[in-house]
Amino acid sequence: MFEPRFGRHELAFCAYLSFLDGEPGCAEGLLAEELDMERVAEERQASAGVGGESALRLTFRTPLYRGATVAMFLSGLGFSAAAPQIASFLVNELGGSLTEAGLFYLTSLTAPVAGYLVGARSDRTGRRLGLFRLCAAAGFVGWAGIALSTQLWMPYVLSAVALAFAGAAASQLFAALHDELSARPSPNNDGVVAVVRMALTGGWVVGPVAGAFLATQTSLRVMLFATALCTLAQIVPLGLTRTRASQSPPTLSAGTTLATEPGAPLASPAETPTAAWSGAPRVESPEAQAAGPAVAGPAEARAVGSGVRGPGVRAMVPLLVFTGLYVLVYAGESIKYAYLPIYMNQQLAFPAGLSGAIIGIQPLVEIVLMPIAVVVARRTGMLRLMVLGAGFGVVANVCFAATGTAAGLFAGQILMGGVWGVFAALGIIVAQRLLPTAVATASAIFMSSTAISSALGGAAGGIGAAVVGLPHVFAIPAVLSLAAVAGLAVMTRKTRPAL
Repeated sequence: MFEPRFGRHELAFCAYLSFLDGEPGCAEGLLAEELDMERVAEERQASAGVGGESALRLTFRTPLYRGATVAMFLSGLGFSAAAPQIASFLVNELGGSLTEAGLFYLTSLTAPVAGYLVGARSDRTGRRLGLFRLCAAAGFVGWAGIALSTQLWMPYVLSAVALAFAGAAASQLFAALHDELSARPSPNNDGVVAVVRMALTGGWVVGPVAGAFLATQTSLRVMLFATALCTLAQIVPLGLTRTRASQSPPTLSAGTTLATEPGAPLASPAETPTAAWSGAPRVESPEAQAAGPAVAGPAEARAVGSGVRGPGVRAMVPLLVFTGLYVLVYAGESIKYAYLPIYMNQQLAFPAGLSGAIIGIQPLVEIVLMPIAVVVARRTGMLRLMVLGAGFGVVANVCFAATGTAAGLFAGQILMGGVWGVFAALGIIVAQRLLPTAVATASAIFMSSTAISSALGGAAGGIGAAVVGLPHVFAIPAVLSLAAVAGLAVMTRKTRPAL
């Protein structure tokens, strides 16, 4: 229980002195300090009370976490239902060629630009859920427009514009989660993020089957409109939920230190993993050192004025390096999904059921391993575990390239489940911690990077398949994953405090 530091006599005496001086403020200052300390004590008691609660119970007890979980499932369900069918729609419904259908996937290269713009806006305003709703609405417009398209060019324009902004919805939701989790600290916060991310993966497990069934029973246009409805329905689980203002520490001019809670200064730039990784020294002016850390809440932090600016290029270097390494790992997915089914059906002559089982084992392993990855990362560190995860990717692609048996391909897919069990659960957390001053921007950059990796994988796979053929094309993602292992190992040594 909170015990006041100042009694009635101290406050009365201070008020009397203020009256004699004609300058009120002493008593008000003591009362303000007392109220601040009481608020901090209550929040610490509240956070201590949920410390032993499991991540799953904490997720479903909290409206924002629960709504985010359902929203991410709907997001994964809708997009994964349409993704395997969009090429067939362009060819069969709009009369496009196979080459033109393949070029459709290049429209996703606008997603990183749109994601960065939305993330930067979110970090300036702190309105995460408002932007999330706008992005989900843009997704509805994009998919509904594609479903109603009558000309071949229409889906390309809608994908490059509307769907580019739709992809930023998930990053805004994870930024909102970050703000809430930071304000309500608990040992299971990382577990909450893993649960929400598992829901997104669950949608990707169900979506392709549901999309194929719906397209068969109705039409491709109906299936695409159902995707539009799923995208819009992300808004429903969150209802009118409002999050607290963003508490991500803004980047300040030298010598300025802010804290979101009284008596609890934020980490200075030198104390963040970003600054430590780049070797930036801690710089404070003599005035700041003499005055000590200033205290300001989120609203005051945004009202500082010209002292607040977005993250500079130097601050973003670790995030960009990490995202680039993630792109190298993820590029193997587009190569695998393009050529592994062809390899199994044409060269190995596997039955359809066996091929489906090999493809389907990965997401199941991924869902099982995601919560385990969070627990293990608390002991080993996230980046160290990601080094191991990228190593799984090397071995998995070697299995695809060298075994030529069902057992070898099953082993490769199980290992790939290990890769994404680690990266899917921890990737967004690491990205946000590498740029703590702009978590929405970090989330958008990281989550939209899959478009770049898909383009990289498509180009590398196409050239590799033409030059070395199947199954040796899988040596390309093995080399890319090996480069990611080396890069992540270097980051593990350079990032301080360790992630």
